[in-house]
Amino acid sequence: MTNAAVKLSPPGYEALTPQTAVQYAARIKKIADAIGGDPTRWTCDEVGDGNLNLVFIIRGASGAVVLKQALPYVRLVGESWPLPLYRAHYEHLALAEQYQHTPKIVPQTFHYDETMALTVMEYLTPHVILRKELIAGKRFPNLAAHLGHFLAQTLFFTSDLALTAEEKRNKMTPYLGNIAMCKITEDLIFDEPYFAAPMNKNTAGIDDLAKAFQQDTPLKLAAQEMKWRFLNAPEALCHGDLHTGSIMVTDTDMRVIDPEFAFYGPIGFDIGMLLANFVMAYFAQDAHEDRADYKEWILSTALATFETFISEFTQLWQSRAGEAYQSRVITAADSAAALDARMQQISSDVLGFCGVEIIRRILGLAHVADFESIADETKRAKCERKALLFARELLVNKAAYPTPKEFTALIKNQ
Repeated sequence: MTNAAVKLSPPGYEALTPQTAVQYAARIKKIADAIGGDPTRWTCDEVGDGNLNLVFIIRGASGAVVLKQALPYVRLVGESWPLPLYRAHYEHLALAEQYQHTPKIVPQTFHYDETMALTVMEYLTPHVILRKELIAGKRFPNLAAHLGHFLAQTLFFTSDLALTAEEKRNKMTPYLGNIAMCKITEDLIFDEPYFAAPMNKNTAGIDDLAKAFQQDTPLKLAAQEMKWRFLNAPEALCHGDLHTGSIMVTDTDMRVIDPEFAFYGPIGFDIGMLLANFVMAYFAQDAHEDRADYKEWILSTALATFETFISEFTQLWQSRAGEAYQSRVITAADSAAALDARMQQISSDVLGFCGVEIIRRILGLAHVADFESIADETKRAKCERKALLFARELLVNKAAYPTPKEFTALIKNQ
């Protein structure tokens, strides 16, 4: 490792290999018992295909577990971009909190090692990454209900609607140190797509839009306004990186993984990020034949996810016992107006964060396989152009799209 990466590694830390991952698991009785059998007969595969971490699946006679270990640098770039290992600590905290509210949607963790920046959790099978399944054209009838439930529960119960001010601050304080991960979000999502950043990249056929966006003052101001919301609205515990690559599915089940970007931020952030990834999947379908019906399913699933969140969040509002909107001020007669105002702010944030996420996934560093898997660059550029123009309009003119009806009309008009 480079000197910078070594400095970020505490004494006792070492990046695991399949062989040393087995040795590590064998030393921890509860993990060894869960895997079962003779460790010399275990199999171990490194399956991490993300941007940051090592991920091992260890299988034995009785079962299997997943070991996820942070690296002291950004795996996508290499050791030239050091990254603190402490991000694993925040992921562990977030998994525990989210599991408390949605135990059927968040994987259970069995072990956490601070020094090794390593979490051992349940092996999800036959679950597969949602993004890959969307690229393949598969449908999941329960997806919107599960996603909307996850969003409503985790965001409501970590907010001032459910907590006293003291409880909220005590929950929020441990996440204030996740500086490096928030900095990645601040740079890659809100800043770098709007100037000639060294690591930006894009399909050749949209060079004109990449340059135009860097000169587009209304667009840049709108992106910076969303950055302001990101920096200054600690409303609830956010997953921080909720996209179709951090969701695992079966025909009937769903799990949300990888909350290492967790922070306290705007309630609309996670929803907007997720909606953006559905929108990109929607536009990517144009590169495939006979996908018109599937495009409609993706769009209806995205909208149903948001609508499920709104419905469940609204029901939870009636049970609020937190510091905000207390009955001594907001009477029963006032409640509907208060809820409407809050939902308007959330919806506005959802649209804004949706817009910046689409733009950064096409013009910034970290792209999505929905587009990247389109081998024909001409077709890919055409799909990406539609997505970019949609995102630009959504971000600059959020107020023009207050309901799903207007949002749907905009996306279909591209």
